[in-house]
Amino acid sequence: MAALLLWQGAIHFNVALAAACAFVFPARVAMLVLCTQLFSVLVPADAFTFIQMLLIAACKCRFICKHGLGYFPVTLQVEHYEAFDPQGAYVFGYEPHSIMPFGAWALTEPASCMPLPKMKILTSSAAFYIPLMRQIWMWLGSVPATREIFCSHLADGYSCVVSPGGLRETLHMNPGLEVAFIKSRKGFVKIAMQNGCPLVPIFCFGQNDAYKWWNPDIKLLTRIATALKSIPVIYWGKFGTPIPYRTPMHVFVGKPIPVEKRGQPTKNEVNEVHGQFVTALQELFEKNKAKAGYPDLHLEIV
Repeated sequence: MAALLLWQGAIHFNVALAAACAFVFPARVAMLVLCTQLFSVLVPADAFTFIQMLLIAACKCRFICKHGLGYFPVTLQVEHYEAFDPQGAYVFGYEPHSIMPFGAWALTEPASCMPLPKMKILTSSAAFYIPLMRQIWMWLGSVPATREIFCSHLADGYSCVVSPGGLRETLHMNPGLEVAFIKSRKGFVKIAMQNGCPLVPIFCFGQNDAYKWWNPDIKLLTRIATALKSIPVIYWGKFGTPIPYRTPMHVFVGKPIPVEKRGQPTKNEVNEVHGQFVTALQELFEKNKAKAGYPDLHLEIV
């Protein structure tokens, strides 16, 4: 639980701290706390060596990955381990996004059995404006999901994990049905082609059960959430709290799809490779759903 709170609890900690500043702390203390929070957002995350020293006993990446992922637990299965080149860079297309793509962190170096020493997880840039979360997630291997950062890390030899459906995918979530919002999401394919990086489909079973959710279907709320790059649905976990339910998750990594490097791929070329990825994702899902304990589950591509 300690690892889970360090990993996912920063948002709620900051909300509680803001409430305390507004209603509990004296004005001077509240101002000092708010200034400290603002300072932690503006200063580069890798400059916080003193915070890392203060949290070293609990905030080691291996501690968070081992016990945070072990809370559910999350298991990882690589179907074609020998197909990966430790010196190569890959683009992993992770589905589904769900409320939180917990299983994606099973691919990070501290937790993974992947033969790839350099891995990054592309995360909504909004997470890097939240004090403490930005530091912890960066230590865990997350980087902002921008085109520039994506291309830069691939060029440096890093494999990148991206959830193509993103936060918009949560609007299409449906109990008892897996949904992948990827028909119109082709940017990651184009970037993979421009850098000559193989595409790898990944599917995580059980992730949608970590939270219960409600989509109020209010356009204004959706627009605000989209503008803030936050989850556009209302969700809750155990006892109505942000603590997720303990539901086993099974992450299956498919076979890399070779991609020919093209500086400026045409629309038809991108569509062709995107189609290969979608087909490989569907095959990965159908092949492993019974093994994961969901024989009657269906995947809808939207």
